[in-house]
Amino acid sequence: MIGTIANTSAVLAGSLVGILAGKRISLDLKATLMKALGLAVVVIGLNMALSAKGLIPSVACILLGAVTGEIMRIERGVERIGEYLKVRFNSSSATFVQGFMSATLLFVTGAMVIIGCIQDGTAHNPDTLLLKSMLDGVSSIALASTLGIGVAFSAISVLVIQGSLTLLAAHIAFLQEPAVLSSITATGGMIILGIGINLLGLTTIRVGNLIPALVYAAAYPLIFT
Repeated sequence: MIGTIANTSAVLAGSLVGILAGKRISLDLKATLMKALGLAVVVIGLNMALSAKGLIPSVACILLGAVTGEIMRIERGVERIGEYLKVRFNSSSATFVQGFMSATLLFVTGAMVIIGCIQDGTAHNPDTLLLKSMLDGVSSIALASTLGIGVAFSAISVLVIQGSLTLLAAHIAFLQEPAVLSSITATGGMIILGIGINLLGLTTIRVGNLIPALVYAAAYPLIFT
């Protein structure tokens, strides 16, 4: 659990720095920073999505995940958690829910989460999660400076999700199989790409409803290869 604790702490610390810095940044600069962050997230997502040898399986997983997520209304559930936290802690931030959702999906979607949790849980090697902690810490500074305190509460998501995966590591070690990991990385890249598009304000994609695609991405190589 060392890696998850470090990751949670990094998100909290980065968010605090971003919130304090955000108060000293003009609205125009915040808007520019948001677009710059959106572009960076788009590039990260594209790099992950295009890492697979074939995109057709990932596209199929995204489509199936979208249907499943819409039926389950996952995004609305995440929004309600964000709204509850906003009310519970009496926050006046207009971007609280957006910050919570964007940061949560960015920090818990990706191959590093899976690899890091398995390594930490089975071999007690937190190196991957420590590296992820540094990346998330920097990202949380940028996100919190523009989206506010909601980003800090994504640390709860990191603690719960990564902590759970670490504890279950012995039972999900199959996710480190190259074919499975490649599938998850490519599909996760598409989801992260959606986050970037939302940050750029090009359109509104219900990214949370795409999360089931990761389950299909993990299952696909086991069934068809």
